[in-house]
Amino acid sequence: MSIMSKVLRLAGALIVLGVIVILAIMFVPTQRTPVQAQIASDDVVVASSGEYVSRLGDCMACHTVEGGKPFAGGYSIDSPLGAIYSSNITPDPEYGIGNWTLDDFRAALYDGIGKGGHRLYPAMPSANYRKLSEADIASLYDYLMNEVEPVAEKAPETELPFPFNQRWGLRLWDWVAYKDAGFEPRYNDPVLDRGAYLVEGPGHCGACHSPRTALFVQSGYNAEDSKFLTGGVIGGWYAQPLRGSNSVSAYWDEAQMVSFLKTGRNAHSGVAGEMTAVVSHSLQYFTDEDLTAIAKYLRHISVDTESSPRVLNVEAEKSTAAMLLAASPDMELGARLYLDNCNACHFSAGRGADGVFPELVGNSMVLADEQGGFLDVILNGAEMPSTATRPSRLRMPGFRERLSDDEVAALASFVRQAWGNNAGPVTAKTVAEVRATTSK
Repeated sequence: MSIMSKVLRLAGALIVLGVIVILAIMFVPTQRTPVQAQIASDDVVVASSGEYVSRLGDCMACHTVEGGKPFAGGYSIDSPLGAIYSSNITPDPEYGIGNWTLDDFRAALYDGIGKGGHRLYPAMPSANYRKLSEADIASLYDYLMNEVEPVAEKAPETELPFPFNQRWGLRLWDWVAYKDAGFEPRYNDPVLDRGAYLVEGPGHCGACHSPRTALFVQSGYNAEDSKFLTGGVIGGWYAQPLRGSNSVSAYWDEAQMVSFLKTGRNAHSGVAGEMTAVVSHSLQYFTDEDLTAIAKYLRHISVDTESSPRVLNVEAEKSTAAMLLAASPDMELGARLYLDNCNACHFSAGRGADGVFPELVGNSMVLADEQGGFLDVILNGAEMPSTATRPSRLRMPGFRERLSDDEVAALASFVRQAWGNNAGPVTAKTVAEVRATTSK
């Protein structure tokens, strides 16, 4: 068979495959949601104000640009397909959702379908919001329509390259990604069920903290899926696992977890990257009861939390601390850079200071296979959010102007392998890539 014949046969096969896909998309149901998704137990969904529901769902973080008007949209969300801009969800009738009915609003949250059948990109976590109760949906709708100031500003249009700009193609993705709407309590414990509802539904924790399939579909939407909340990657940052023996849920106690969620810091760690905005706009406003419910749920679904203490290498910690304290002129470059730039805050034992400087020993961001977040912090610094209970803005300076790519690689490699940490080295090439794609 000639090469031309093979090419023609391949082209024909691709055309047939394309027709099959198009027909499949045409006949995929446009909506799989009941008009209302009720929750069976009143203990799970307490009476919440619409403003509080907006905090639970973190609506402000994505629908408000820094320094912009609340909920006016225009926030750029990085995705594998390109930049996706959030929409104006103020009650302005022309540029916002002022002429949306409750049914229109529910369809957007549950099915990712805007008014008139306009499909929303999955940057909108509809696959998670499908678990929202009707009470919370109605309350949120009332808040946005009657308490938020209308903003007559058009948000930037999302312009993705072909074929991703063909939104009708999202019908097939939605069909694969979306599960049945509604939330079913399953723990016979109102506190655990409330925690599950908050994590799986409005809090949409799985959107960042769960891995994604090849189709970018979230792996699991509740604890019955073994991959749910086992860690993910967002914008080059590692979103640590929230369940399992290697997660913070297994060795932070309930009080430490609540402190981290409410203030962005605790005795072991501090937030950085995308999680900073989540604490600032959302988690700090949760009631203590809701934060406790989340902590209880995450510890409940983790593996043997009561008998899985944090595994530490005490001898390796002492050895590294002694080496740093000796300050020998013959010590390796990474250790010398640590003494010059990091030791004043994180100290020779790598333990930092409770609620002020995060630990480096066993730190999940430090040890992550995805090195982008750790290198971003070294290059550009990081700032813990100011919250009502911890208003101080603690900032780590960046070292992009002070250290070369080779020096950052040496420093990062040292931290990833000191005090018993056991992670692979960092290359100057990786540092250069992060430097080029992150801002000062």
